[in-house]
Amino acid sequence: MNALPLPVALADVLARGDVWRGDTLASLPEATIPSGYPELDAELPGGGWPRGGLSEFLVERSSVGELSLLLPALACLSRADGWLALVAPPWLPHAPAWAAAGVVPERLVIVRTEREVAWSVEQLLLCGGFAAVLAWPDERIDARALRRLQVAAEGRPALACLWRGAGVAEQPSPAPLRVALAADEQALAVRILKRRGRPASRSLCLPFSSSLFRPGRSSRVVAGPALSVLADRIPAAAPAA
Repeated sequence: MNALPLPVALADVLARGDVWRGDTLASLPEATIPSGYPELDAELPGGGWPRGGLSEFLVERSSVGELSLLLPALACLSRADGWLALVAPPWLPHAPAWAAAGVVPERLVIVRTEREVAWSVEQLLLCGGFAAVLAWPDERIDARALRRLQVAAEGRPALACLWRGAGVAEQPSPAPLRVALAADEQALAVRILKRRGRPASRSLCLPFSSSLFRPGRSSRVVAGPALSVLADRIPAAAPAA
């Protein structure tokens, strides 16, 4: 008769990186990227922005400098030859400001769409070719679409982020991480609404930059001379026969 396997000690199970207690933070260092802010990393499970899961950033209004929160991570990813995708951003990205922050402009791809934001994000995540996918869906995105995006992001190495309005803070979401942001003239207030592990007990005030986007005539205008090098790489569609 074969010997029965020895029981696994509870302490050994709790020591695993993919298991966490409700009163502690999850610890998955291999699945995160440092935010560039030590005080914020101390509040994020694994010590950084999570990969392999959806993150939501809730803002009262867009383009107040909130994207600078992700700049150190995006710069790190692009310098490692990772591609970055911005899906339906609200303003024209200011390429000189991005480059000054360390992001390689040639690794930045802009996806212009209004009605197919969720579908576009899902396809970008599933293709596996992007290190980060950031998107600005409108209020019409529903729970089903959010679940599909979480499934598409789960287990993949990409940083997947959605920027949504602060009004959805009370609505349930499958995103493992939800962060509320508010800016004043001096700093960006960061409050973690949801994370894997114990609830956050305090807000953080971090420096920010408001020059990453340049207002245009339309909130959906995202192409410009500073990013024309990307457009030149996309072959024109063949004319219909």
